[in-house]
Amino acid sequence: PVHLEILVPILQSWIPDVPSLHFLRFFLYESPNWNRFIARKKSISVCSRENPRLFRFLYNSYLSEYESVFCFLRRHSFYLLSTSSGNFLERIHFYGKIEYILVVCRNDFQKSLQFFKDPRMHYVRYQGKSILASKGTYFLMKKWKCYLVRFWQCNFSFWSQPYRIPINPLSKNSFDFWGYLSSVLINSLGVRSQMLESSFLIDTVTQKFETIVPVILLIGSLSKAQFCNVSGDPISKAVWTGFSDSDIIDRFGRICRNLSHYYSGSSNKQSLYRMKYILRFSCART
Repeated sequence: PVHLEILVPILQSWIPDVPSLHFLRFFLYESPNWNRFIARKKSISVCSRENPRLFRFLYNSYLSEYESVFCFLRRHSFYLLSTSSGNFLERIHFYGKIEYILVVCRNDFQKSLQFFKDPRMHYVRYQGKSILASKGTYFLMKKWKCYLVRFWQCNFSFWSQPYRIPINPLSKNSFDFWGYLSSVLINSLGVRSQMLESSFLIDTVTQKFETIVPVILLIGSLSKAQFCNVSGDPISKAVWTGFSDSDIIDRFGRICRNLSHYYSGSSNKQSLYRMKYILRFSCART
């Protein structure tokens, strides 16, 4: 059950009327039909699923509040990337060991820079799971893991154990995380609205998010997985030749569906069609 004193502050950001919040708290406490959904103790566990609509409402409300705060911190952390972290490290070593500046820049300084290699976190929620991906080191991911546990405990009274958050190292060309690590391009989109009964026109400029299809990286991944050569020409998947035809078609179809799911929002369909072309001819040759 979800604790009432946590649910009400979450709703407070949506309902500015304070008397309505007090009435809602009184109603939830006094209504006997809500006893099985509201926890009287301070413990947190999974909400009862006897009422699916209530469960989805509480789950989405709690998760939306968490993601709004976490994504806010994540966006503001990007501003730190505008200043090179190497300048900070160089100043620390410069004032501390000025007589060894040449040795520091050649040895320790380059090793320290590896820790700050692309520290940005990519966040996505997919099929009930929250996934964080980064190109940082294992030590950096471990720091993020400890931060998330403290963040949940202090801000949302959500007690979780660190061992429940696994850290899985991914290869550079991982099929499962193509879409999660894809780039996003922001374009300006002009929209014109016109009234039918008059000649009144409204021009609106909005931000349009475009998913970039990384053709070179995808061809490199397909080549490494032996679906094509380095030039993008389809070849037979020799490892799958021992499977039945239905199994081979199902495997290729699953990969094509994942590609369409990740990159269908891109306006550049030619790149997506090229990837499907490689997979289809590789399937036919297999």
